[in-house]
Amino acid sequence: MVKLELDQVVVRRMKEDDIDTVKALIKEGGEGTENRLILHVLTRPLCLFVLAIISSVLRCVVHSFILALAIPVFLLIVFLKITMPRATGVLGTSRPCWDYVGSSLRGAGDDILENPYTRISGKTATTQKPKRRMKPKTTEEASAPSERIDPDREEAAGQVWLADCDGEIAGCVCRESEKRPGIRRICRVVVGSWYRREGLGRLLVQSLEHREREAGVCRLYAHVPFPSTLGEVFFRKLGYRPLGERTGEEGEEEDEEVKVERPERGFLGFPLTKVYFKDL
Repeated sequence: MVKLELDQVVVRRMKEDDIDTVKALIKEGGEGTENRLILHVLTRPLCLFVLAIISSVLRCVVHSFILALAIPVFLLIVFLKITMPRATGVLGTSRPCWDYVGSSLRGAGDDILENPYTRISGKTATTQKPKRRMKPKTTEEASAPSERIDPDREEAAGQVWLADCDGEIAGCVCRESEKRPGIRRICRVVVGSWYRREGLGRLLVQSLEHREREAGVCRLYAHVPFPSTLGEVFFRKLGYRPLGERTGEEGEEEDEEVKVERPERGFLGFPLTKVYFKDL
């Protein structure tokens, strides 16, 4: 674990040079999530019932009890491995993939979020040159011109904000594109393994909330993978509530939102994510 001074963390937009590092960070943060989702689907009663029927039919064909049990489970796991990224999205979004190039910041300057801890301490956080790269660029890559991005693609790509700690990318928060006025969705919050339990995830979300509140956004959504108890506790502590749990007039309003902001679903319609929201 690394001790962080949160008032010295700079939350800035991702640039093209950061893409490889961010991909590696998200891959590290998502380890085990896919396997937990598959186990969650496999242990649902309806899924077990369907597997039992298929195994009973195969028992008459293969004449082996073990193979009759193993073949359906193996094929279902392969099917889920192939289709699940399309259902949950690379970053937990509803889209099949994330446009890293389109969501990166264009130009030479930095777009920085306000750090709430800086106001408390009175210190000023500054960015530094990155200390390392996950994969060094070759001469051809360095000389190649960057891909041109039109405004429509940039608007549809969303945004990725990084926690820059003395030139080291320690975490990121991803916000999906603006599909509805006054409504935004947090796709994924990831913190590097060496910087966890230091309040960095809270800092990323609170900094993004402050920016969206100033931009006139009235509600933020967050989709949390279904078996992720840690993710649910994290967003509850930040004031987020599960969508669709309230009753009365507020419950009726939420029922309308449930029709629009639906959780992602996988095999046999089982939910893969839980929807949390916070009114800003």
